[in-house]
Amino acid sequence: MHAPVILHILKIEGTSVIPDYIKIRNKEFILIAYFKITNPARALTRCGLLDKMDKIIKIAENIPYGKIEKLLVG
Repeated sequence: MHAPVILHILKIEGTSVIPDYIKIRNKEFILIAYFKITNPARALTRCGLLDKMDKIIKIAENIPYGKIEKLLVG
């Protein structure tokens, strides 16, 4: 049985030209995914989190810009 993995989700506010982005970092705060909130599938596939996409997007849509939210995976 594996211990849960801690991920940190951050929502970065875009501008009129640049869209909003989501950053996912591991427990050491190393960046593991960076993607537009409107197009997460490719980035989440690359880092092995596609099966958690609905949960990640739900968190990202509900947290304020600049706030860090923890997510336990596993």
